[in-house]
Amino acid sequence: MKRKNKLLKLFRKLHKWPGVIIAFLAILFALSGIVMNHRSVVSSIDINRNWLPSDYQYKNWNLAAVRGGLPVDSANFIFYGNIGVWKKNGNTIADFNTGFPEGIDKRKIYKVEKFRNTLFAATHFGLYERKTGSEKWQHIPLPTKETRLTDLFIKQDTLMVMSRHHLLKSVGNHQFEVIQLPRPVDYERKTGLFNTLWELHSGELFGLAGKLFVDLLGLVTILLSVTGLLHFFFPKIAKRRRKKLKDNSKLTATRKLNLRWHNVVGYTFIVFLILNTTAGMFLRPPLLIPIANSKVGLIPGTHLDDPNPWFDKLRRGTWNETLKSYIISTSDGFYLANEGLSQTLKKASAQPPVSVMGCNVLEPLSPTSYLVGSFSGLFIWDLKSQFVLDAFSQKPPQASSGRPISDHLITGYFEFSKNAHYLFDYSLGMQNFENMPNWEMPNEVLQKSPISLWNTALEVHTGRIFEHLFGPFYILYVPLSGLCLIMVLVSGFMIWWKAYRKKRLKKAN
Repeated sequence: MKRKNKLLKLFRKLHKWPGVIIAFLAILFALSGIVMNHRSVVSSIDINRNWLPSDYQYKNWNLAAVRGGLPVDSANFIFYGNIGVWKKNGNTIADFNTGFPEGIDKRKIYKVEKFRNTLFAATHFGLYERKTGSEKWQHIPLPTKETRLTDLFIKQDTLMVMSRHHLLKSVGNHQFEVIQLPRPVDYERKTGLFNTLWELHSGELFGLAGKLFVDLLGLVTILLSVTGLLHFFFPKIAKRRRKKLKDNSKLTATRKLNLRWHNVVGYTFIVFLILNTTAGMFLRPPLLIPIANSKVGLIPGTHLDDPNPWFDKLRRGTWNETLKSYIISTSDGFYLANEGLSQTLKKASAQPPVSVMGCNVLEPLSPTSYLVGSFSGLFIWDLKSQFVLDAFSQKPPQASSGRPISDHLITGYFEFSKNAHYLFDYSLGMQNFENMPNWEMPNEVLQKSPISLWNTALEVHTGRIFEHLFGPFYILYVPLSGLCLIMVLVSGFMIWWKAYRKKRLKKAN
């Protein structure tokens, strides 16, 4: 009996004070998670960057503000990225976003390509075009369900559009043919463990019903947090009322009802809450590191169980006229495809390292070599000679030290002129190789480039919003919060099981 009482006291301690602390964080996790689960719904809502820590203010075109650029004519140059599309003429930088829907998220541009005197933009929410002389961008419907595009490139006289799942070929008059890429050599029906846990955590693994159920878990988390905090403060409120000789009967009834809902909802959803929390803990470093390259089989009947071997894997692509081959960057590495796209895709040898976040730069340097950039760094890759060099050290890439990112977080690159090549780092912003002056960010760009509500929710959900407070230790925010939340859930269940449940059974007998 004494041992039982000691355990009960221990569980109450583990549940009470950690529960008060984690309740506020759990509410943040839940609210931000619900927002993230419905990106298209909230895509038109923006947040002023001045409301956020200084780390979220644009400085020198950082934070993936720019991904690329290209000349429009002899006088004008455009550049694009998370700030949309802007036009540069001499020292003047002007807004070039007219026609895109409202919301900075709708102006998230992955690639702009000029084809037959028309500009095409691949965005997070579809394909847009802007003809020469036109004053605005116009949306072009595509014959696919997915709207998230990742790249555009030109093969001879054809515009190629890449989504996360398919390659599309223009066949004239805004018509596109959907191309199912052949499976790779030695293909296995597997996907990344990271992808599986990501979709399990969001609920997308089980389609719309799964996402709505995870939304419900978010509401359950908020309910448990609020009722838990109320249960913590009720005795203090009652004590004050007794000192003032006030009646506490209604407060006592409310407290009992509050505790009942806390217990019933808690034991009903505890298994799902623990599973969802555990999955989320592995989506951020340091727990992400050991699973980043792990593969698991496709779970039958789920969102990832698709006959397309490239489902959600395509990132960037280009056509190499010298090699007569497509070069496709995927979440599984680089692959080569023949011109007719009729043969199995072969994995390229001597591949440059690419971050799990995807390839951001794939630009030609010569007929058979490319500049490849990602959060893993910047590399020179020659397919003919089959060598890879670090662009900064001019040495072969070093073996991974376990870090998911490098010291150079490459987000963009363009050639402004023959003597001006600009590189963009997520943290440092614009850099150039010729020691030329960088472009200043005009006030108009800063004023018209807020952060989307979805991205704000992502920063809160991952804990990056607290980096200015904790420095590099913010990386422990998700795993420590997850462990604390699981401890509170388990200890709460054990209190209910050992105390309240058994009391109720005794009364029933």
